[in-house]
Amino acid sequence: MKRLSTLLLCTAALPVMAADTTITITKRYLNLPVSHQQQRYNMRYDIGGKREQQFVIRLSDKPEYWVFSDVSAYKGKKLRIHFDGDAAGLKLVYQDDRITGQDSLYREQRRPQYHFSTRRGWINDPNGMIYYEGEYHLFYQHNPFEREWENMSWGHAVSKDMIHWEELPVALHPDESGTMFSGSTVIDYANTSGFGKPDKPAMVALYTVDSPDRQVQSLAYSLDKGRTWTKYKNNPLIDSKEKWNSKDTRDPRVFWYGPGKHWVMVLNERDGHSIYTSGNLKDWQYQSHVTGFWECPDLFELPVQGGNGQKKWVLYGASNTYMIGSFDGKTFTPESGKHYFSAGSIYAAQTFTNIPESDGRRIQIGWGRITQRNMPFNNMMLLPTELTLRKTKDGIRLFSVPVKETEQLFTSAGKWENLAAAQADKHLESFRDASGVRIKAKIKLSHATDAGLSLYGQRLINYDMNYNVLNGMFYSPQDPTSMELSADIYIDRSSVEVFIDGGAYSYSMERRADHNNREGFRFWGNNITVLSLEVFNTKSIWP
Repeated sequence: MKRLSTLLLCTAALPVMAADTTITITKRYLNLPVSHQQQRYNMRYDIGGKREQQFVIRLSDKPEYWVFSDVSAYKGKKLRIHFDGDAAGLKLVYQDDRITGQDSLYREQRRPQYHFSTRRGWINDPNGMIYYEGEYHLFYQHNPFEREWENMSWGHAVSKDMIHWEELPVALHPDESGTMFSGSTVIDYANTSGFGKPDKPAMVALYTVDSPDRQVQSLAYSLDKGRTWTKYKNNPLIDSKEKWNSKDTRDPRVFWYGPGKHWVMVLNERDGHSIYTSGNLKDWQYQSHVTGFWECPDLFELPVQGGNGQKKWVLYGASNTYMIGSFDGKTFTPESGKHYFSAGSIYAAQTFTNIPESDGRRIQIGWGRITQRNMPFNNMMLLPTELTLRKTKDGIRLFSVPVKETEQLFTSAGKWENLAAAQADKHLESFRDASGVRIKAKIKLSHATDAGLSLYGQRLINYDMNYNVLNGMFYSPQDPTSMELSADIYIDRSSVEVFIDGGAYSYSMERRADHNNREGFRFWGNNITVLSLEVFNTKSIWP
């Protein structure tokens, strides 16, 4: 058998509970069998007596699915594996240059076809999003060894266009100090940290280390465009548990503040976001605090469209609620908020740093909390969107629309105007079971009651103009007497994203059809008119 011949384990019988074994790494991956019928136990990799990785895994000789460990960095070395649990599952572990299930990869039943998802395991918060030398880097919270949350590591993928992604080996693994929670990355062009070389600036990651009793902020750096990382020997940089009497001090968001010629860190601490400053990315001074946020801060400046050069700063947290205000390099002063522009499955969204000035966009990616049931992977990233500040009847507000790069995914399959609901339904009939489809629609209500669009009973748009409620959230159009609503709807194999009125509001949800309802797409409401309707076929981003 291939698995046994490539295993390279000792031929002696393994003990029933706990095992130590040594293998010589000759292939790229260790393929590991897991089952949720098993408890989690510690597994440890050692090389030359030094611990390389430690994680928990539900290793089983009756696997529900397989995960993998990229061990290419250890090729040619003797890897000692220690496992605290039932050793029977170790008999199935094998080396290969392919992962188990490679032949069906990206074609699984619930695999998103034009949203990023990891090959195996769990993902949540995007981390360290940065553009550098032609590549967009997406790091993310990741459990490589199970489809549920655990073993928080920094997964890593790169892209030339933010649409087609190549998944790379895990960037930051848990270590003896704890697991790797969220953070951000910067390019230290001026070598303020001293980690760079004359012709090679360091990519520096600031991240939270989580342990049972505290959360601290640490640093790692890379000199090869994020492919390998060195953790700073004098970590941690910040330990603020005593200051705040709270373990919850996490998710550093770092950027260079040009006017003050210093680095800024926005750090979530207990009940809001704190501002720290540094000249070298290693030594940080506390400056100020804004209450009212929880987790995953972001802070950036944007021009106001039509504002004659006016600029404002935006501060937000994991819920995507935000404040608008001013920032002097040390203190954020709120002027309005909190507001929201996106809801639903989105959480812990972050924006790219280091976007070239010639581009000038502020681009966000959010975690899509979309369950991929019974799959060997779980959750996804939402579409990358461009954020802009615009003047509205309520003041300056954030708008969000998919980046222009997404247009390559769609080809028009039909366009119509001034339709009765039944006519529009007929045009959509052939798309009811498509794994992916995009729909642009503008509807006009004839009565101030709820109306919208459903798919197999799931209400993709549910707008009640009397209460100004859109899919469970308050929404008021720019024209308060308008009877019209426009929507740009992106349906993937397991998700739905909807952008309302040119990005004034957006929301996302799991695609969950009521299989007892066979009506397919249906525009519903009291005598509504579909003023315009366009349907697009979609392309997969996967090879």
